[in-house]
Amino acid sequence: MMFDNLTPISLPSLNALRAFEAMARTGRATLAAEELNVTHSAVSRQVKALEAALGVRLFQGPRHRLTLTPAGQALLPALSHAFDEIASAVRRLKSDGEDLHLAVNASLSVKWLIPRLGDFAAKHPEVRLHLEELPSQATSHRGADAVVRIALAARLADPLVTPFIQNFTGPVMSPALAERFAADPLSAPRLGSQSHPQGWAIWAAVAGIELAPAPEQPFAHIHYALDAALAGLGVAIMSWPLVSEDVAEGRLVAPLGFRRAESAFALLAAPGVESRPLAVFRKWLVAQGARTPKPPAG
Repeated sequence: MMFDNLTPISLPSLNALRAFEAMARTGRATLAAEELNVTHSAVSRQVKALEAALGVRLFQGPRHRLTLTPAGQALLPALSHAFDEIASAVRRLKSDGEDLHLAVNASLSVKWLIPRLGDFAAKHPEVRLHLEELPSQATSHRGADAVVRIALAARLADPLVTPFIQNFTGPVMSPALAERFAADPLSAPRLGSQSHPQGWAIWAAVAGIELAPAPEQPFAHIHYALDAALAGLGVAIMSWPLVSEDVAEGRLVAPLGFRRAESAFALLAAPGVESRPLAVFRKWLVAQGARTPKPPAG
């Protein structure tokens, strides 16, 4: 037969492809290891094995700041799409259609979404909501129907993206600390977040303020820095929706007000995923966002 001499393409190890895809998508081997439930070294070994099998480098740069090579950039989208399709197919097979899987940034989940989920559960008791943590820089999550995070303005025109609150940022502090530093609130101890290290720089640029160099006390997550501000440890840059109730009830003050940021709190649906639970959650989320009061101006 004319096809007898065709040689099938030898595919690399599926585990190696998964390790590369997870590391490239999350940006870090440690995050990929957490997602795949393996060790950091196992992810690194699999990626090296994949590079050897393909005969190309997929990552470049120093170990603590790896970036994708052109070959890695070309491979990632197809792999992500394929693994997303597999995850979606398995999820649909196991579900009766009323499950909704969401990945949410930790601080947004803790300080905004979870306190409101009682209302969603009361209105839609038939929907089984599953929450997972979304890494700070990720815009998608394996197996999630959608992610909820702050999205930059450039993403908001995407038909898969539904903004539900315009983002505003500003410095907040406890009333007692604000009284101590009334002459210059920005001279108070500065609080920062490792998950959003550019927060102060972004606010300063939007506000047109040149910040004097000063050390920041770092916290792993934004909500840790927020709790530190509530405890009077310093001044922190926060998004208005995360602190609106604390400001309204006097637990925090915003001595310089809030400035409009080029971003919004948004729901980012996974490509090809649409369901009744996702539709009702999207509608509920937009309604919740509309209830957010306007921030004090800067």
